[in-house]
Amino acid sequence: MIASRVGMVLTTLAALFLTFDTVLKVLKLGPAVEGTVSLGYPLDSVRVIGIVELVCLVLYLVPRTSVLGALLLTGYLGGAIATHVRIGNPLFTHILFPVYVALFVWGGLFLRDPRLAELLPLRK
Repeated sequence: MIASRVGMVLTTLAALFLTFDTVLKVLKLGPAVEGTVSLGYPLDSVRVIGIVELVCLVLYLVPRTSVLGALLLTGYLGGAIATHVRIGNPLFTHILFPVYVALFVWGGLFLRDPRLAELLPLRK
């Protein structure tokens, strides 16, 4: 019961951050445009990246497809890690930030979805 609630909190925090990031990109708002272009991506890709993130997020938030969504978000966040490594950003604040988000995504899913706990028997 407590684990499920903690899982929902982690999922909510991850979803809020990813929703904020998605909205900025899909609407091509200033911070998303500046950030994406500064990472070396063309201006035209900002909205496309946001739509990809939105699809992954929706899949994650739908209980029936949450594992698929988490897998796709992991790939998306892996791309963010690779981008930050490529341009030489700082480790703990930039390169590992997507890892922190992924830990919330997977931690939340693991704690709230017993199917995943059966696949990864980390608890006794």
